[in-house]
Amino acid sequence: MQFTRTLPTLSHPPARPRTLATALTAALALGATALGVAPASAADVNNVRNGGFESGLTGWTCSAASGAAVASPVHGGSRALKATPAGQDNARCSQVVAVRPNATYTLSAWVQGGYAYLGVTGAGTTDTSTWTPDSGAWKELRTTFTTGADTTSVTVYTHGWYGQAAYHVDDFSVLGPDGGGGDGGGPEEPALPAAPAGLTVAGTTSSSVSLTWNTVQGATGYTVYRGGTRVATTSGTSATVTGLSASTAYSFQVTATNAAGESAKSATVTATTRPADGGGGTALPKHVVTGYWQNFNNGAAVQTLAQVQSQYDIIAVAFADATVTPGAVDFTLDSAGLNGYTEAQFKADIKAKQAAGKKVVISVGGELGSVRVADSASAANFADSVYALMQEYGFDGVDIDLENGLNATYMTQALRSLSAKAGPNLIITMAPQTIDMQSTSNSYFQTALNVKDILTVVNMQYYNSGSMLGCDGKVYSQGSVDFLTALACIQLQGGLAPSQVGIGVPASTRGAGSGYVSPAIVNNALDCLTKLTNCGSFKPSKAYPDLRGAMTWSTNWDATAGNAWSNAVGPHVHALG
Repeated sequence: MQFTRTLPTLSHPPARPRTLATALTAALALGATALGVAPASAADVNNVRNGGFESGLTGWTCSAASGAAVASPVHGGSRALKATPAGQDNARCSQVVAVRPNATYTLSAWVQGGYAYLGVTGAGTTDTSTWTPDSGAWKELRTTFTTGADTTSVTVYTHGWYGQAAYHVDDFSVLGPDGGGGDGGGPEEPALPAAPAGLTVAGTTSSSVSLTWNTVQGATGYTVYRGGTRVATTSGTSATVTGLSASTAYSFQVTATNAAGESAKSATVTATTRPADGGGGTALPKHVVTGYWQNFNNGAAVQTLAQVQSQYDIIAVAFADATVTPGAVDFTLDSAGLNGYTEAQFKADIKAKQAAGKKVVISVGGELGSVRVADSASAANFADSVYALMQEYGFDGVDIDLENGLNATYMTQALRSLSAKAGPNLIITMAPQTIDMQSTSNSYFQTALNVKDILTVVNMQYYNSGSMLGCDGKVYSQGSVDFLTALACIQLQGGLAPSQVGIGVPASTRGAGSGYVSPAIVNNALDCLTKLTNCGSFKPSKAYPDLRGAMTWSTNWDATAGNAWSNAVGPHVHALG
C-alpha cells in the first residue's frame, strides 16, 4: 500500500523528475490535439527504416540495451519492439530520419503495455510529442511536425517510464514527402484477420455474461454478437454483455476487425444467466469503512483480527504472497511477528468478524508485491489459488492492490473466473494509486470497468503521489479536500457507480510517506461528494449520495494513534444515510 511514485512528464529528461504538475496537463492537451491530426496524403511515404521491426533493431538505437524485437505481441507483421525501462532508464529507442525542409510529417506508432511516449527532436521548428498511460490493448499514438528551412533530418523516438512495465511498439511511421532515406511507400495494407478462437464463458450473473477469447494477429478490435445481433465492440479480448434476463440461455459469437474489414464469426458458445434470487446479498451496509490489517510488524501496533476496531466493515488482510507458479498466490500467517498469533485463532477471528457482519478479504500486492497475471494460464492460476485461500481461511473475497503493473485483459479474466467459482457473494475491492485512475484508458481503470457488475468498491490511494489532475483539468496538491474530491470525480465521471468509489487515506502521518490528511478533511470530502457541503475550491457538478465510503492504511497505524481515524471517520461514513 505504501509506495512513492515518480510521476511522468511528456518530455524525456536526462534526470528522473519529481512531480507531475503542469507537465501532465500539457501531456494530456497534446494527446487531445493528436487525435485531430489529418491523415497523410496518398503521395506521402514512410520515411522510417524498419518501422515494423521485421529486421530486428536494424536502424534503431535503444538506451541501456533496453530494446528487443519480439514475436508477440505484434500489431502487424511478425515482429514488434519490446523495450523495458529500469529505475534510471526510460528505455528510449530512436532513429535519425531523412526529411525535406519546410515539409509537414505525420508521426505515428501503435503501442501496448506500459507507459509509452512518441516524439521528434531536431525539427527546426517546434518539436512535438504525445504519450499514453499503460494499455492492455494496442492503441495508436499520433502527432504532426513541420520541418524548418534548413532541416534535412530529425530524430524520432519512443520511450517508456522509469521503473514501469515494458512497452511494445509496432508499425512506426513518419509519413510525408520522401526524404530519401526511408523504406518508402508507407505501411502495408493489413490483411483480413482470422476468426477468433478460444471463445469461452468466463462468468455469469443474473443479468450479464462475461466472455473471453484468444488474440487474433493483425486485429485492431473485436465485435461481439448475441444470437446473431451485434451487441458490443472492444479493443481487448474480453467483454461483458449486460441487460440480460435471469435464468435465460443465450448464444454468442465474436469477430475480429481491422482496416481491411471484419473476419468470419467464431464458433458459438452458450451461457445461461443465474436466477434472479442468486445475486447480491453481500450484507454490507450502504456506506462502508475499509481497513488494511498488517500480517507483519513494521513498528505499528501488532493486532489480532479480533482487536480490529468495530468501525471497520471490510478488513483486507495484507498480503498474499506470489508463488513460483505464475499468477498463483499463497498466504502464511506471520505468527512470530504477531506475538505468537496462531492460525487457529486467526481463522476463528475471521468467523467472529463475519458473525458481526464484517467481511474479511485477502489482499494481493502491496508496495513489494510481485504477482503477475499476464496470460490465460496465470489468470487461471490466480483464480484457483485465491479461491483455495477463501476455502482454507474463510475469506470473503479478494483485494487487488497491485502497485507494479496490471494487465487488464487477464486480470479481468482472473476475476471473472474467481466469481464463477465463488458465487454472487464474492467481495472484490481494489486499491489503485492515483496515477492508475487518471484515465479510463489505464489498465487499472479498465479492469474496474470490465468487472463493474461484480465489483464491490475501488478505494484509490490518495497519498504518496504528489500533485495530480482533477476531473476539471486543474492540478491539485495532495493533502487537501480538493485533492480528494476532484480526483474522486474522475472515477465518478469515468463510469464507476458512486457505490463503487471510496476514499483511501493513511491512518496517521506514519502510515505513508506523504499525503496524510486529518480525519476532519476526510469527512469534509465525504460531505462534499455526497451532499455538496464543506467543499474547497472544487465543487462537483452534482452530489453522489451513494458514495461507498473510506479506506485507511492501516488498522494497525490507526490503533497506534489511539484509533483516532476510525473513531472520527467511521461514524461519519455510517451516518451518510
